Amino acid sequence: MLTAFARAFRTPDLRKKLLFTLGIMVLFRLGAHVPVPGVDYRNVQTCMDQSKSGQGLFGLVNMFSGGALLQITIFALGIMPYITASIILQLLTVVIPRLEALKKEGQTGQAKITQYTRYLTVALAVLQGTGLVATARSGALFGNCTVGNQIVPNQSIFTTIVMVITMTAGTSLIMWLGELITDRGIGNGMSILMFTSIAAGFPGALWAIKLQGKLMGGWLEFGLVILCGLAMVALVVFVEQAQRRIPVQYAKRMIGRRSYGGTSTYIPLKVNQAGVIPVIFASSLLYIPALLVQFTGSKAGWAQWIQANLVKGDHPIYMVTYFLLIVFFAFFYVAISFNPEEVADNMKKYGGFIPGIRAGRPTAEYLSYVLNRITWPGSLYLGLIALVPTVALVTLNANQNFPFGGTSILIIVGVGLETVKQIESQLQQRNYEGFLR
Repeated sequence: MLTAFARAFRTPDLRKKLLFTLGIMVLFRLGAHVPVPGVDYRNVQTCMDQSKSGQGLFGLVNMFSGGALLQITIFALGIMPYITASIILQLLTVVIPRLEALKKEGQTGQAKITQYTRYLTVALAVLQGTGLVATARSGALFGNCTVGNQIVPNQSIFTTIVMVITMTAGTSLIMWLGELITDRGIGNGMSILMFTSIAAGFPGALWAIKLQGKLMGGWLEFGLVILCGLAMVALVVFVEQAQRRIPVQYAKRMIGRRSYGGTSTYIPLKVNQAGVIPVIFASSLLYIPALLVQFTGSKAGWAQWIQANLVKGDHPIYMVTYFLLIVFFAFFYVAISFNPEEVADNMKKYGGFIPGIRAGRPTAEYLSYVLNRITWPGSLYLGLIALVPTVALVTLNANQNFPFGGTSILIIVGVGLETVKQIESQLQQRNYEGFLR
């Protein structure tokens, strides 16, 4: 691996791409520490030291922003509006025929969908920015902080508008930086920035576990967490690379004096076909009741039940609901992202067939059967991985920022694997040895 990195930096154009990507990542992290105008930064730091209650409710968005959300910086919203917009457009593609037609038009249609995603990202950034400013002004962002309502001292309409515009501009800048990485750097830009945000929280979370530990000055707990993390990474790499390969045979066709086809290939169906999307869906859905109770301030029986059972991550009802939602969304997302009938029609059109299976409807039914079978272990794996931070919270007495598990480890490993594959493919293009050495 080290040799591959050395070869990458010895290749001039690949070295430029890597350095450009690293430069954008540094710029992104610098922006995560620039406070929004109108925020009292000292009171923010005081509240972060006093209270960790905001971690549970806003933990997902705070993780995707690299800790910038709770510090209320210009990059406070992070990449989350873009992720939400992309997921919404992907779901609408199945529902709206116009978007489905654009998707089938190829590069031109995809460019149009990307433009719609940008517009929706800005709209969501305005909405989320307004919600964040309102939460910060009310003092509800940090729960029981003594100076929580003094985070935004000047609560005039002009200050609020300036704060919302600044955070929206920060989200637009992040979107532009991600597209720059995609065009001129290595890997998918948005994924790289997401990777950077999550990885930035690892050192602090690991050191907090060491400080909270009681055995051998905290070093024993620290070592156990590192070993657990390595095991988790190995498991995630194993499952993320696992796939069921369905063989496909293409019949020979004679056109004039030449024969075409007769090749063998396969359809790779991944065990975790849905990726990290079900975990994001389930987390977002579970935040809605808690946010509703927080903003309404209701003292009714239903509000108290939600506060007791669906806010604390270590509650059994929360854990079971979270697990079942992940399993449900895994099947739901696979159903809308992979269409067996469309795949079977395309195979039939080009003379392809699965050995032993008739073309057309039997092929679609066979693909659906295989997909359902491999989605079950994939969804259960996602649910168990997502519950690892909660189990660690109870067993190791760790804090809410337990790094190895849930959404963070899935994104870190997934993005890392894809980026390494891109670097290896570019190295192979430039260092192809041929038949004779």
